[in-house]
Amino acid sequence: MTENKIISGFSKLTREEKIRWLIQDLNLDESTASFLNSFELTNSEKQSVIADLSENQLSNYHLPFSVAPNFLVDGKILTFPLVTEESSVVAALAKAAGYWAKRGGFHTQIIGTKKKGQVHFQWNGNPEKLKKIFPEIKSQLLKETAPITENMEKRGGGIREIKLIYLPEIKPDYYQIDVSFETRDAMGANFINSCLEQIGKSLTKFIENSNQFSANKKEVEIVMAILSNYVPDSRVKVWVKCPVEELIENSQQAHSYAEKFALAVHIARNDVSRAVTHNKGIFNGMDALAVATGNDYRAIEAGAHAYASKDGQYHGLSNATVNNGIFRFELEIPLAVGVVGGVTALHPLAKLAMKILKNPSASELMGYIATAGLASNWAAVNALITSGIQKGHMKMQLPNILSQFNLSEEQKAAAKAWFSDKDVSYSQVQKYLENHD
Repeated sequence: MTENKIISGFSKLTREEKIRWLIQDLNLDESTASFLNSFELTNSEKQSVIADLSENQLSNYHLPFSVAPNFLVDGKILTFPLVTEESSVVAALAKAAGYWAKRGGFHTQIIGTKKKGQVHFQWNGNPEKLKKIFPEIKSQLLKETAPITENMEKRGGGIREIKLIYLPEIKPDYYQIDVSFETRDAMGANFINSCLEQIGKSLTKFIENSNQFSANKKEVEIVMAILSNYVPDSRVKVWVKCPVEELIENSQQAHSYAEKFALAVHIARNDVSRAVTHNKGIFNGMDALAVATGNDYRAIEAGAHAYASKDGQYHGLSNATVNNGIFRFELEIPLAVGVVGGVTALHPLAKLAMKILKNPSASELMGYIATAGLASNWAAVNALITSGIQKGHMKMQLPNILSQFNLSEEQKAAAKAWFSDKDVSYSQVQKYLENHD
């Protein structure tokens, strides 16, 4: 076996050259090239769009584009487009949608839409002098970012607040310029970062040109300028509620069900081992809708995990209560999304996803993504306190298990019929196939 070598200029190679290098460097089968080509789109225009989304693209990695109908959100019936490899996620969302549509549906409230970022810098001069002159600095920063913010301001957005923050616990000379933004229907990452980088340059120029500071040393040193994915001021609340006796058909058992459900959620709010998996269940739904609409699910997750830890301990993000005979299940979560620009405006299926959602505003999409999170969470907790998570999950995994065997469509159909009223596991499927060869 030959030792792999470092390659220079890889990104400058053509796609075919990159594939050829991969085959030779890793001693892969020659059929790898045709295998990768088989996942390319036949429509050259669409394929070009997909290829340009990433660096060093060799092929397309396909995931199912699914839908879950019957979501009643703020009085509107919607179908949610979803991208996920987990069939049970789609089934859970569809079940939750139908269940709550009969009980008043989902309700949303946008608490805020502000995003933020910071210019991180070290200050070697007089702290009091910096604090005193900052209003003048701020005025200059706004003036010099005006060419960048002009178009955003026409759409009702722009810079909302600029604050000077001193954080000596990080480093004795460490400061931030904390900037709040409104980006309307755009996620706004590029806009925010452009503003912040200009603010960093303007701050440096102001200090260097001011006669109020020492000319003998460099008093300000920019460390970095970057948006934050922690967006507690861009937050949405979603909830469902109904009389306890309407939760299940057997009204006598409904109160026990409601209390057990609330207890399961309470456990997640107070035990980190449960909270992590509980929140993962929320993101099962949120991620699927975020990916389908071309939004950054990684940023959403990172910000929400930070929010779950804002009190010094990691908590479950949802809450359930039973008061005066009313069951209420809710989720309050920070997230920043966009409906214009980026992947949303480029990816053909992201465009379709937006049409399926009836072309929502960014605020409406916030509500829909949070709704998917609460719906997914409800389905998971409901399964946990009743039949258990594995029964339904493994039923949904049966097609995936069967796909691992060389079976005809008739054999697959027979296996699905056999397991329709039986527990599913890989070993049980294997045993069935051995006995029905």
